[in-house]
Amino acid sequence: MVEKEVGKVSGYFSHVEVAAIKLSAGLKVGDKIHIKGHTTDIEQNVEGIQIEKKEVKKAKKGDHIGIKVSEKVRPHDKVFLVK
Repeated sequence: MVEKEVGKVSGYFSHVEVAAIKLSAGLKVGDKIHIKGHTTDIEQNVEGIQIEKKEVKKAKKGDHIGIKVSEKVRPHDKVFLVK
């Protein structure tokens, strides 16, 4: 398994279980990601991506996206694409 950093968590919205992520590389629906930080370590598939509250199939470097996550994540957690 190879992991490539694709972004950083910039915020977390607990009421909707959504992570705000600033991308440093592209990401698309269906990709497997690994979010890792001091107390965070989760792997999941990207089931949906939102930009400005609109559903999109893929996002590119520099985009600020929101994705639903299975547990709490924290600002500065790193987001990796799992191949």
